[in-house]
Amino acid sequence: MDAALARAGLTDIAEKVFSAQRLTDEEGLRLYDVRDLNALGYLANHVRERKNGNVATYVINLYLNYSNICILSCQFCAFARRPHEKEGQFTYDIDEMARQAKEAYDKGITEVHIVGGLHPKLPFSYYLEMIKALKAACPDLCVKAFTAIEIRHLAERIAKKPIRETLELLREAGLNSLTGGGAEIFAPEVRDQICRGKESAEEYLEVHRIWHRMGERSTCTMLYGHVETVAHRIDHLRRLRELQDETGGFTALVPFAFEPQHNRLTHLGRVSAFEDLRNLAIARLYLDNFDHITAYWISLGLPLAQVSLSYGVDDLHGTIQQEKIFHMAGSETPQGQTTATLERAIREAGRIPIQRNTFYQQLRAKPDLIPIPDGPAHKGVLV
Repeated sequence: MDAALARAGLTDIAEKVFSAQRLTDEEGLRLYDVRDLNALGYLANHVRERKNGNVATYVINLYLNYSNICILSCQFCAFARRPHEKEGQFTYDIDEMARQAKEAYDKGITEVHIVGGLHPKLPFSYYLEMIKALKAACPDLCVKAFTAIEIRHLAERIAKKPIRETLELLREAGLNSLTGGGAEIFAPEVRDQICRGKESAEEYLEVHRIWHRMGERSTCTMLYGHVETVAHRIDHLRRLRELQDETGGFTALVPFAFEPQHNRLTHLGRVSAFEDLRNLAIARLYLDNFDHITAYWISLGLPLAQVSLSYGVDDLHGTIQQEKIFHMAGSETPQGQTTATLERAIREAGRIPIQRNTFYQQLRAKPDLIPIPDGPAHKGVLV
């Protein structure tokens, strides 16, 4: 492999990786020039193993979207409906959300993941009562909810309170973690093309900074494969790394590719599997202060997510069950996975499958030497 690293021009970077030294932005950009995907994977896999051993995790979770009515009109989004667009709108009542959560909770979920549009009329009490109802129905359930832009919307337009006070009220109601959605790409010239009117990078990071300073955790994301350059990607990762240096509050990065159907950017097409794996590997190498990189199988598809376990990824996200946002944009992946399917994919990749919680803490270890059964994957309960 030393010869392959030399041919790829990675000898000096490899020395830094093996000695756990931080890569510079210039070195991050150099990684995007490398065409030897296996060399990148070799280095990223080294970091993964140093941080997480031979374990790969997953969470048993449920996705709920409370509403797709939104005052924004992001160019890449196929999920949202403007208030005047009656066709395709939906808003769940709280009892229905609690019912769905309880049904999944009784089958073993530990997390409910909730995001929605920026609804102009739902009162702040709706969000507080939604969380309280979920906690009442499912006492030990971890409620991971709301993107940074949703929090700003609730604080500035709905509750008309400071962001910290808004977060404190949501936490008091039972909110356990923020989601990482809405980061997209931080560069303003990119945001102007794909999500004009959305919060700025600084505003996104401010919400997570405040939440982290309250002693809480969140994930973060990167939406790649549209109009951004690789320099924009490194800039995005740098800003996340800087906030992580400051707060240590991010549990993981969850990168995913732009889905090009049913939106105003369909002419762009979708990036290749090569690009997916390269981006995951580079994220693992650059984000030295992140413990976890998650492969979002809804975007990648489970087979490629399985391969990514050799390219720096140590987590396959969750069972999910009813994802809407990516599927409304054209994703053809399943809407959920069984725990048996996720565990089989992890074992086939040579990793030890372990269930985790929302905060990436391991909950249930699986024996290392359980043989992979012949024939179709064994059946499991979809949760």
